[in-house]
Amino acid sequence: MLVLVTYDVSVTSSEGRRRLRTIAKICLDYGMRVQNSVFECEVDPAQYAVLKDELMNVYDPEEDSLRFYVLGKKGRQRVEHYGSKPVEDPSTDPLII
Repeated sequence: MLVLVTYDVSVTSSEGRRRLRTIAKICLDYGMRVQNSVFECEVDPAQYAVLKDELMNVYDPEEDSLRFYVLGKKGRQRVEHYGSKPVEDPSTDPLII
């Protein structure tokens, strides 16, 4: 299923900058960055639970915000993209290793 993860992390302190980097690294483990603080993650329900748990354990609810948009199995069909930075679709684009 496609899950869109967005976040806003306060970077006024070194701890905030560390949280920002950690959150981005966690999201990269599950998906791809489509904008600065926006990731598209193609995950199954178990992976989604782990992803959400990892992020919830890192962010500071007093200073940061996290949003999860669960778009479902047909989520890619609901995405329209215009402009620069075309995004690769891991389900159809070839992966060269």
